Amino acid sequence: MVRLNPYLSFKDQAREALEFYRSVLGGELDVSTFGSMPADAGMPIEDADKDLVMHGQLETPHGLTLMAADTGSMMPYVAPTSGVTVALTGGPEDYDYVASAYAKLAEGGTDAMPFDKAPWGDFYGQVTDRYGITWMFDVGAP
Repeated sequence: MVRLNPYLSFKDQAREALEFYRSVLGGELDVSTFGSMPADAGMPIEDADKDLVMHGQLETPHGLTLMAADTGSMMPYVAPTSGVTVALTGGPEDYDYVASAYAKLAEGGTDAMPFDKAPWGDFYGQVTDRYGITWMFDVGAP
C-alpha cells in the first residue's frame, strides 16, 4: 500500500520534537542517529552530529505515521517551507483525540485559530507549534 506521510526537518531538535509529538499523539517512536550508521556508509559524520536524528518515525495507535530528521553539519539546513501544513482530521468519533491534540500542540505555539465550530459544521482550528510546524485540525461534530 502506498502512503503519503509528513517528514519534518529540523536543525537539531528532531528527537525533542518527536518525543513531544509522541506525548501528544501517542504511539511508538523509533529513532536512528547519525552515529548509529556503519562507518563504511560513505558519509563522514562529525562528532557533533553523532547524536542527531538521521531518521525518526512515530507510529500512532490511530494509524498515523510522522517522520522527522535533523540536518547534520554535512548539509545546509533549510527552514520549513511556508505553505506546508500537517493536517490532523477525522470523523465525529475522533473528536476527543483531535481536540486533545490541538490543545497540546497549541501549548507554547503561536498563530492559533481556536479549535471551534466552523461555518461548514465541523470543528476546525490551526496552530503553529513550538517547533515552528503548522498544523490544521478538522473533525466532524460529535
